[in-house]
Formats: sequence, C-alpha cells, structure tokens
Amino acid sequence: MVPIRHVVLFTPKPELSAAEAQNVFDDMLALKDRCVKPDTKQAYIQSLVGGKDNSPEGMQQGLTHIFIVEFASAEDRDYYVNMDPAHRAFVEKHAPSLAKAQVVDFTPGVF
Repeated sequence: MVPIRHVVLFTPKPELSAAEAQNVFDDMLALKDRCVKPDTKQAYIQSLVGGKDNSPEGMQQGLTHIFIVEFASAEDRDYYVNMDPAHRAFVEKHAPSLAKAQVVDFTPGVF
C-alpha cells in the first residue's frame, strides 16, 4: 500500500471564542480515534497532528491552523473523505465555524 498524507488548513471565524476554536481543534485531533472501519471496528488513521501556523514567510494567505492526517492507502483516505460517519459529523458540526479552509493530499515522493 502507498501512504497518503491529507493536509487540512483552516482559519476559524473571528467571532469564535478561544474555547469554541479549541473545541474545533480538539475534535479534529480526536478523529484519529473516532474514525474506525465498519468491518474491523479498528481505527485506521495512522497519525494525525496539528497546530497553529508559525511560519515567518508570510505566505499563509489567511490560513492559521494546519493538520496532517496520514493514511496507509488511498482507499483509507477515500473512505475517510466520502463515507466515515465520524468525519462527516465533524465536517457538519464545524464547517460553519470556519472562515477559510483548504485541503490538499499527496503521496510522499510522488511528483
């Protein structure tokens, strides 16, 4: 299997309190344990890390937070994006809290 890295960048709406924004971040990180395959009942996200942007380059285009989700395969990523109930619930709950969002995926070493 070929690993896939799913990079999620977003900015919470400015009217969110610090606690509300932290809830979005905590829920995003919790997907690592909440996302399970229906057939195996096992978590399938290999790793999920994130944090606040701290780049000095000034090329963020308004994006303030970054999360990197690693999957063992495109099939796992596709299930996560299209079918996983935990991921879908996260998007439904938190998309209205975001001022800006961008998602890009890549396979390490494939150009």
